[in-house]
Amino acid sequence: MNGLLVTGTDTGIGKTIVAGGLAGALRERGIDAGVCKPLQSGHLTVDPEGDAARLQALAGVDDPLDLICPYSFEEPLAPLVAMRRAGVSLTLREIEAAYRTIADRHSFVIVEGAGGLAVPYAENSLVADVAVRLRLPLLLVARPNLGTVNHTILTVEYARQRGIEVIGVILSGLGSGPIGVAEETNPGLIEEWARVPVLGTVPWLGERFEASAVRRTIAECVQLETIMSRFQLKAI
Repeated sequence: MNGLLVTGTDTGIGKTIVAGGLAGALRERGIDAGVCKPLQSGHLTVDPEGDAARLQALAGVDDPLDLICPYSFEEPLAPLVAMRRAGVSLTLREIEAAYRTIADRHSFVIVEGAGGLAVPYAENSLVADVAVRLRLPLLLVARPNLGTVNHTILTVEYARQRGIEVIGVILSGLGSGPIGVAEETNPGLIEEWARVPVLGTVPWLGERFEASAVRRTIAECVQLETIMSRFQLKAI
């Protein structure tokens, strides 16, 4: 299966914008990219404010929401906690089956995790275990401001300990606060100390945004050619 898993250094970091926008930008280049959010907490799948619905809109895919995200829980908690409070038990087997359903419909799939790499996700499983099970490399989304170097290095090092490849980092939300020396120097520090490329910096797009604007921003601000080359994706 050809794809990647988008994770973050924190929750609310911009993973959905990056994952959906990247899929949409690739699709505009003629690449058959799909999106998958196997498990979602905080919104039910059908909620238009939820990650699954936003992924669908940003990517511009016609896959049904219940295929993009077959498992959802309304409480805004770690997925495992929300799942248990709903009286549901899911394992990596169900998560893998959800991914493969989407993978059978597309030549490339972008999977969005939940929170960070060490978030409890399913029974006996962290988000990292999902990446290992699906054999997917990571695209790490991080914030651009002070403190992000520490969080990014820790996440990258943990991924390496688990044998997971990190193809790069995307900084998300530049401009939501003041831009100073930290924001200007963080990309270089991340590349120097985490030893992974920073593939782009995505500006703050506000609370409300149009899907076309997100796709355009991703195409302008992210090194799409590098990602396409890594996965041998050919534009049409």
